[in-house]
Amino acid sequence: MTTTTTSPAALAALLAAVMVATAAACPPAAKQTAENNPRLQRAYVALQALKHRITDDPKNLTGGWCGPDVCGYFGVYCAAAPDEPCAVTVAGLDLNHGDLAGEFPEELGLLSDLAVLHLNSNRFCGTLPESLPKLSLLHELDVSNNRLSGGFPQHILCLPNVKYVDIRFNNFCGAVPPAIFDKKIDALFLNDNHFDFELPDNFGNSPASVIVLANVNLRGCIPSSIGRMGATLNELIVLNSGVRSCIPPEVGHLGGLTVLDLSFNQLQGALPESMAWMRSLEQLDVAHNELAGHIPDAICALPHLKNFTYSYNYFCGEPERCLGLRRVDDRQNCIAGRPDQRPADQCLAFLHRPPVHCDAHGCFAPPGHY
Repeated sequence: MTTTTTSPAALAALLAAVMVATAAACPPAAKQTAENNPRLQRAYVALQALKHRITDDPKNLTGGWCGPDVCGYFGVYCAAAPDEPCAVTVAGLDLNHGDLAGEFPEELGLLSDLAVLHLNSNRFCGTLPESLPKLSLLHELDVSNNRLSGGFPQHILCLPNVKYVDIRFNNFCGAVPPAIFDKKIDALFLNDNHFDFELPDNFGNSPASVIVLANVNLRGCIPSSIGRMGATLNELIVLNSGVRSCIPPEVGHLGGLTVLDLSFNQLQGALPESMAWMRSLEQLDVAHNELAGHIPDAICALPHLKNFTYSYNYFCGEPERCLGLRRVDDRQNCIAGRPDQRPADQCLAFLHRPPVHCDAHGCFAPPGHY
């Protein structure tokens, strides 16, 4: 994975550039603080409320959060207000990797000009505040690697401008609302929570370039609507999520996909021939499933494929060209003449199972309905 939130240095540089560009158009004025700027006054209230809800600050990140000069607080980034260029406002809050413990106050909603909220790798517990929808300009939300709990934070659906949502490595549980896949989000990280849901039919409506659903509990099958994401989807990670289905042929429409990881699930059937259309694919991992049949030759002929892992399945044949890839792993299959394959009795027992049939959408089809 290469997608990350904006680094503190890059964030500071970006906001500084905005301030320089607008400063020339503004008359000289006294330094703006919470004492003479209503926006910074509201930010002062919000930041002080957050400081008081923090129960442990081992790095003393908020120790200097005193006085009206909120733009001087550690982790706080100011810029010109979008609707009032001569007014300074708090546009970013970045306390990543702070090891802070505490809860989020409702006053966080007073940071109404906030574009970036980065609070990952801390020990915040509880839930996101009810006031979250007041952050109408929020572009990046990263509260990953905390101890947040409860159901999916529905308030995210009310953020009109959010493009980056990272809530992975928390204790959220229950269903994920289908509406999240209708939002114009570019990167969505839901992995490593206790979510339990089915991928909805509108999954393919998402315009995201990166979706990570690893280590959650996905029931049902991979919907055929996945094929509608071909123009935007770059990385899809659905490893170890309990998916029990075939791989739908529509996956071949993901012509811009570079990374596809479906490993450690309960996928059955064969690899669809349509995967030969995935011309941008660089990494493909379907290991630790119950896939069978022959590896299609055209998959290993994909022009950018470097890493193909299909170990721990029941494939019985592979093209010679697959072995010429930069990295290939075909262990623990049923491929004659290859080393480190399954014992013959396991392969024979698998062949005597009732055949798997899938409907046009990639879901298991009852006998007589395929």
